[in-house]
Formats: sequence, C-alpha cells, structure tokens
Amino acid sequence: MYQSFRSVKLVDPQLVDGHLSYFLGAIGITGLTALLGIREKGNVTKGANQTMVVSGAAGACGSIAGQIGRLDGCVRVVGICGSDEKCRALVEDLGFSAAINYRQEDVPARLKECCPGGVDVYFDNVGGTISDTVIAQMNNGGHVILCGQISQYNKDVPYPPPLSDETQDTLRSKNITRERFTVLNYMNKADAALCELSQWVKSGQIKVLETVVNGIGSMGDAFCSMMKGGNIGKQIIKISE
Repeated sequence: MYQSFRSVKLVDPQLVDGHLSYFLGAIGITGLTALLGIREKGNVTKGANQTMVVSGAAGACGSIAGQIGRLDGCVRVVGICGSDEKCRALVEDLGFSAAINYRQEDVPARLKECCPGGVDVYFDNVGGTISDTVIAQMNNGGHVILCGQISQYNKDVPYPPPLSDETQDTLRSKNITRERFTVLNYMNKADAALCELSQWVKSGQIKVLETVVNGIGSMGDAFCSMMKGGNIGKQIIKISE
C-alpha cells in the first residue's frame, strides 16, 4: 500500500485515481482518523437503528466520518456546522440525514427534532457547549468518539479538557463511553483502512469535498480562513498542476 522510509511515505496514485490531494485528506491521515475512530470507539452496528451526530461536520474529518457512519450502518447521521452553505453540502452532496447551523439555530431544539430517538454515537470534533448539548441527549450505552476539541484549543486547559459536573454525571449515569482517540496508535490497521477508503471513493459511496486555493502565496490567507471555518472539506493549497 505505502511504505515508510524514515519520515517519507511512498503512495500509490492508483488509490486516488490521480487525485493526489486526496492523500492529504480522505485517503490519508484524515480519512484514517474518521474510519478508525468510528471502528475503534463508535461501536456502530448494522441493524441496530443507531443515530450518529458529528460536530465540525463540514470539515475534512467530519465530512468523511458522517459518510462512514452511514455506510457502516447508522440509520440517521446528523451534522453540526457553522453555515447554511455547509448544511446544504452535508445533506445534498454527502447524504447526511440533516444538518444544524449552530450559529443561527437553537441547537438543543433542532437536535431533538433531528434525533427523535436520541443519539447513540457522537463523533466529537469541537468540545465545549456543543458537545455538552449532544451528550445531554445521548442514549444509555452511547459512545463518544473523542477526535478533537477545537473550541478549547486556545484555552489553558489539559487535553482532553475537563467537562462540566452535569456532563460528567450524564456520562456516568447513562454509561456512555468517552475515551481519547489517537489514530497513530492504530497504524497497524492503516493499509486495510486506506484500501477500504479508496474503494468507497472510487465507487462514489464517499464523496470528497475540498476547498482549493492556488499558489503558495495564498497559504497565509487560506490558513486564516480555515481557522475561522471558511473551508468546506479539506483546505488545499495547489502549488502546480
């Protein structure tokens, strides 16, 4: 699949049908994080009538995670993101069941509307009040995939950041698992996972969203835009053809 030579990875362009930027996202470490996070920590089971919620759902990892949740058997996948344009992309382009714009909508109310049977699996990219809201509506025996805590990164707190007493009580009383996930701990499964991701992308079962800007001179603006949530899918800097 790919071989390690010191810190350099040798990749096979056939895996991505020539879309080399996919190695930076859907068929790279980002896709691995989504797939292995769900497989190792999500306990998704076909036929179990599960509902998954993904925060940061229009980003590089969240957009892939939601699609994998659906492919692995969740009957409902709901994304939380920061604009109406992102909500449209999640539902119309990626096949999410519903999407919630946390900047404009009442998240607790919309979450109840979109997840009438509660939440079984939560792919957490953001932490903070969004995650408190989702966890409050999780079912007994649910699973939190602790992928990222974007809302907390500029704060002087440990990782994972401490939870409110109310959220901790919910986790305990409902027997909800919430364990730190680091994809690098599962790299022995990377080759098989990348093969599966490649097959899904080639077949169109997973669609890849990218926000592409041209030229290395655009790197600073692109990075700042990404940090403010301006990207949909993976943020890519295109250097040359």
